[in-house]
Amino acid sequence: MPPPPAVAHGKLPDSEKITINLGYVDLGHIDLMVQEGFYANRTDFIRTAIRNQVDRHADAVRQSVARKTLDLGMRVFGRRELEAARDSGRPLRIRVLGLAAIARDVTPELARDAIASIAVLGALHASPEVRAALADRTE
Repeated sequence: MPPPPAVAHGKLPDSEKITINLGYVDLGHIDLMVQEGFYANRTDFIRTAIRNQVDRHADAVRQSVARKTLDLGMRVFGRRELEAARDSGRPLRIRVLGLAAIARDVTPELARDAIASIAVLGALHASPEVRAALADRTE
């Protein structure tokens, strides 16, 4: 999947769209809570529910992030950083919880030379060519 147009213009989006399937009764409960004014809309309810679950498991998540040595948040890998990794002979082991983005000016060849492995819990934004070049290195 190609990165969103915003990435091509140098701006990264602050969210990723997902699709979920819900049972009719669960959906009805959400609509009732929206109608009663507890939430602004369905999205507000779902975001709040997700945040509550993340908060509920925050200690376990923090321990996992530390144990797995994950970068937390948004991480952009640019041409200069990848060239430096390639030139040093120490390819990167990218591990991100959040958003990992590989700059548009990074060629597939540079990505292969500079990235030993890539694991992203969240979203990876990269050109289709770079994604293909890293397919065998994606965890």
